[in-house]
Amino acid sequence: MPSLKSHVVSFVLRHSRKQAFASPENLQRWIAAARKTENHQPPASLHQRLDIQTHTVDGFPVYEIAPRDGEQKRILYLHGGAYVFEITPYHWHLIAEMADRLGYGITVPIYPIAPEHDFHAMFGMVGDVYRQMLAETEAEDIVFMGDSAGGNMAVVLTMMVAEEGLPLPSRHVLISPGLDVSLTNPAVFEAERNDPWLGIAGGREAIRLYSAGIDPSDWHISPVYGDLSVLPRTLLLTGSRDLLTPDNLIFAEKARAAGVEIDLVYEEGMFHVWPLIDMPEARRARERIVAFLGESQIVHDTRVRPEQRPAEAAE
Repeated sequence: MPSLKSHVVSFVLRHSRKQAFASPENLQRWIAAARKTENHQPPASLHQRLDIQTHTVDGFPVYEIAPRDGEQKRILYLHGGAYVFEITPYHWHLIAEMADRLGYGITVPIYPIAPEHDFHAMFGMVGDVYRQMLAETEAEDIVFMGDSAGGNMAVVLTMMVAEEGLPLPSRHVLISPGLDVSLTNPAVFEAERNDPWLGIAGGREAIRLYSAGIDPSDWHISPVYGDLSVLPRTLLLTGSRDLLTPDNLIFAEKARAAGVEIDLVYEEGMFHVWPLIDMPEARRARERIVAFLGESQIVHDTRVRPEQRPAEAAE
């Protein structure tokens, strides 16, 4: 049963953030307001716990987060925000916890976002970040982690570097990723009614702003239609009250059929990117992430039914 705090967070989201995705005009207003207050810098409290360095790639900041006594393994963290919003303190606190608990270095690119920039600028920059990581770290010691739009970017980036013939990351951690923006799955429209955060109208506008005219069914935008066989072992976390979940479950099925090992966490009652929020369900999700990345063997959750179909998740 979902926790009391999750119900409170869901209520707040429905009466605040949900409005941003209610229409294209609302999204544009929220973007304009966000540009006046956004700050990509890590909270001051993180500097007391971690070594934080900054450099630039293609003119954009990249933060290097390292625990005091860390291993050589690294995470490339791609933050969510519908491609139009900046990294938030919620992302930074998750990143800090992963650095503390895993002892991994974490590379956080503050990649160019829309509408000021588009797909080509985003992936040009994060592609260059990954190439720099490869010059310093073996690919087998690199993990791609991303939430929401960042989960999409993690999968697309892996497909792009595979096409380029570069070494691939060893694992993916995808938190409520957006893997199909084509809106061809009717279950997505049903799921929208139960989603306290996301909306299709505003989501379409975000895609329009960043996609540079690329067709929504192209794998560069909707990676579920790409060559999934190139993907590494993947932990996918998705909740029953997220309109992205029906397509995430389809992605998991298709990836398994392509030979990819997928560890699926389907959390009943949870909304979009719930592992970023401080509540019991998030702590459980973070335990799964640490276990997945910190152990040699993936421990499968007995609550997850791999055979579950998207229609069940949308109910």
